[in-house]
Amino acid sequence: MEHHTLGHLVWFLIIGGLVGWLAGVVVRGRGFGIFADIAIGLLGSILGGWMAEVFGLSINSSFGEFLMATLGAVVLVGLTRIVVRTA
Repeated sequence: MEHHTLGHLVWFLIIGGLVGWLAGVVVRGRGFGIFADIAIGLLGSILGGWMAEVFGLSINSSFGEFLMATLGAVVLVGLTRIVVRTA
């Protein structure tokens, strides 16, 4: 089992923020603010991992994981925009 440290948590949050910001730029043209970007990035990472599993993709690199996290965050932002528009 991997030993998690405060450094790992900070890195996880930084990557989550970057992925969320990138998704905001791709979908809307800008980010959503640091806390929303982190939340979108973290949830998008989970969604991206799930999508990779559903499609049978084997992601074996950090770059591949970053791309799937970004794709998941973009999908999450797109779905959120659809739901907000129709509500």
